[in-house]
Amino acid sequence: METSIWILGIVIFLALAFDFINGFHDTANAIATSVSTRALKPRPAIIMAACMNFLGAIMFTGVAKTIGGSVADPATLDNGIEVVIATLLAAIIWNLVTWWFGIPSSSSHALIGALAGAVLVGAGSSHVKWEGFISIVKVLIFSPLIAFAVGFIVMTVLKWIFAKKSPHTVNKGFRSMQVITAAFQSFTHGTNDAQKAMGIITFALVTAGVQDTLEVPLWVKLSAATAMALGTSIGGWKIIKTMGTKIFKIEPINGFAADITGASVILSATILHMPVSTTHAITSALLGVGSAKRVSEVKWSLAGRIILTWFITIPISGLLAGVIFKILF
Repeated sequence: METSIWILGIVIFLALAFDFINGFHDTANAIATSVSTRALKPRPAIIMAACMNFLGAIMFTGVAKTIGGSVADPATLDNGIEVVIATLLAAIIWNLVTWWFGIPSSSSHALIGALAGAVLVGAGSSHVKWEGFISIVKVLIFSPLIAFAVGFIVMTVLKWIFAKKSPHTVNKGFRSMQVITAAFQSFTHGTNDAQKAMGIITFALVTAGVQDTLEVPLWVKLSAATAMALGTSIGGWKIIKTMGTKIFKIEPINGFAADITGASVILSATILHMPVSTTHAITSALLGVGSAKRVSEVKWSLAGRIILTWFITIPISGLLAGVIFKILF
C-alpha cells in the first residue's frame, strides 16, 4: 500500500509538471500578439495570463472527464498507473523538445498521442477506445481549420469597417482592446488546457482504486490550476518570439482579430467538453488573419514547419510513450 501511495504521488507530480510546462509552453501563444504590438509589456502580460489561466482552470471540468475516459477506461486497466507514467514522460519530453526549438506544437496532441500509445503497448489494442480517440483527433484536426477561416473572416470584416480610418487611430484603439482580448484568450486557455492534467490525474486515481468516478476532486482542480499559473509566470520567450514576430508583421488590429478568434474557438470547445489544441487554434487564427491582411506577408515556410510539427506530434508521442513503457515496465 505504501508503495502504491508513492507511485501515485509520482504520477501526480508528473501530471503537475506537465501542466507547469504547458503553462510556459502554450500560454506564450495567448499573450504573444499583445506583447509584440506593445499593447502589454512582457511582465504584466505574463502576470495577467497567469491569473486568468488560474481562473479559467477552476471553472470547468468537462474536458477533464473527456480526457479521463474517452481514450481508455481506467477501471479496466491492471497497469493503469504505469500507463499514465509513460504517457506523462513522453508528453513532457516532446513539449520540452519543441519548446527548446521555439516551435509552438500542441501539448494536447502530445498528451492524447502518448496516452493512446501507452495503452496500446501496455494493455493492448482492445483497451484503446478507438471511437473516443478518433473523435478527439477529429476535433484536434478541424478546430485549427475553423480558427483559420474565422480569423480570415474577422480580419476581412475589420479591414472593411476601418478602411477609411487613419491607421494610427485604428491601431491606437485596438492596442487598448488587445489587453482585454489577451486576458480573454488566457482565460480560455485555462478552461481547456489545465483540464488535461486534471483528467490524467483523475484517470490515475480511478485506476489506482482511490475513487470510482471521473469526477474531478477540488484538490486536483486547485493543484492543476496553480501549476499552470506558475508555469505561465515563467514565460515562454522562444515561442512568444516565433508567434509574435516571425509569422508576419502584426499590428494591433491583427492581434485583436487573432486573439478574439482563438479565444472563441477554444471556449466553444470547452463548452462542448472537447479538448482542443490552444496552440493550433491561436496559430491558425493568426495565419488566417495574416492571409486576410496580405497573403504574401505570411512567412509560409515557417508556417509549414509549425504545421508539420502538428501532424507528427501524435504519432511521435505515441511511439515515445510505447518505448518508455517497454523500457521502464
